[in-house]
Amino acid sequence: MGSLPAHHAAHDPERAAVTQDEVSVSWRELEARANRRARLFAASGVSEGDFVTIALPNGVEFYETSFAIWKLGATPNVVSSRLPDAELRAIVELVQPRLVVGPDPGRLPGWQVLPAGHTPDPSLSDAALPPKVAPYWKAMSSGGSTGRPKIIVDHNPGVWDPAVGLLGQQPGDVLLNPGPLYHNAPFSLMHAGLFGGGHVVNMDRFDPLRALELIARHRVQWVNFVPTMMHRIWRLPQEQRTAPDLGSLRVVFHMASACPMWLKEQWIGWLGAERIFELYGGTERQGATVISGTEWLAHKGSVGRIQPGSRLRVVGENGKDCAPGEVGEIFFLPDGGRGSTYHYIGADAKSLDDWESIGDMGYVDADDYLYIVDRRTDLIVSGGANVYPAEVEAALDAHPDVSSSVVIGLPDEDLGHRVHALVQLTPEARERVSADDLRAWLETRLVRYKVPRSFELVDDFLRDEAGKVRRSALREARMARPPAAA
Repeated sequence: MGSLPAHHAAHDPERAAVTQDEVSVSWRELEARANRRARLFAASGVSEGDFVTIALPNGVEFYETSFAIWKLGATPNVVSSRLPDAELRAIVELVQPRLVVGPDPGRLPGWQVLPAGHTPDPSLSDAALPPKVAPYWKAMSSGGSTGRPKIIVDHNPGVWDPAVGLLGQQPGDVLLNPGPLYHNAPFSLMHAGLFGGGHVVNMDRFDPLRALELIARHRVQWVNFVPTMMHRIWRLPQEQRTAPDLGSLRVVFHMASACPMWLKEQWIGWLGAERIFELYGGTERQGATVISGTEWLAHKGSVGRIQPGSRLRVVGENGKDCAPGEVGEIFFLPDGGRGSTYHYIGADAKSLDDWESIGDMGYVDADDYLYIVDRRTDLIVSGGANVYPAEVEAALDAHPDVSSSVVIGLPDEDLGHRVHALVQLTPEARERVSADDLRAWLETRLVRYKVPRSFELVDDFLRDEAGKVRRSALREARMARPPAAA
């Protein structure tokens, strides 16, 4: 992987590799900068087999850093640049990296740290280094929402065939990155695009209209969104959403969280079923499903069928495989056996014999298409009835004045748990839409016991740029300080 910038620079040195804020870095420049940065890291003690923690925002420096790490045969451990000190320290103590890149050194006393923006000395050579291969190509951080971080170390080594594209990518594609690179999908998919000699148009933060404008301006061919982004794009005024020319787009993937059926139908109607794709699976790579928009129209709500390389089963509370249509916990087994695709640092996998679960509930239909119901840990049992937050959130997000929603269970003396909805309204609706309006909307779409007993209207974004939500933190905050709810 560390040699790929040199490979592409040799073939087309002045072609753009990364564009950020309308400033492009060519393959020749990326190769030279990564080489110089690799020598800086080597002077800090980084060598083959080490971990290097990256805590950088989206930008060219991030890509220079990742390629510099691979050039030394080391493994990037990627975390958010906005982590609070306690979480950052907890991850660093787990990983024991040789170097941390991004934070102020004062935040990590006793560790070797290079802050963001640190420029390698110009006297360092930018010539190619001897090829080295990292034993693990990435180590992603996860689990911060529980307060117990874990590291997912991918067992693929740091090698890649530049003629191979990932998930419909073709060598040389122009790709838009609207997501934070500290999340697995943006990190993996954008680097895969670069491995194939592609051009990544990188956003520092997601903005719905700007994303569409960048697609049109750079003739983007491949993009991956999360449903939160899709929702924000769809809520743009129609004249803004339809003005940019999106004719260059060949593939629009979405993943990372559940996509409401109504939203997916709208996107298929807008861009065409042949361009919309969805993936379901974990960073651990025990298994994955994929579905095209065309298949989805015949199996609405499905996330697809298991892909080659692994097997899938749905297991009920009795430990037996579920019949088609019966909800149970989803388990995967890769063809190489348990533990062949990854290992954890700081956690243990949930397993059933050799089969592993990432905690989701779902079912398969008679054609072996998988449907996700919700996370097992998010399930709310209220008055003895099961309420899946994703279903309630999908119904809330369909309201034209709702920007985002999160549903949690709060303790209730009578019901055990009551369903509580946090709702972010669009700015223009905050003075005219009430909790009673939202309740009335839901009562026409959900059975009565699924309608939240309480609503909380909030101003802040409930999900991050990757569509993730710290549900447990929201729940704990409200248990400690009950909100004013209607």
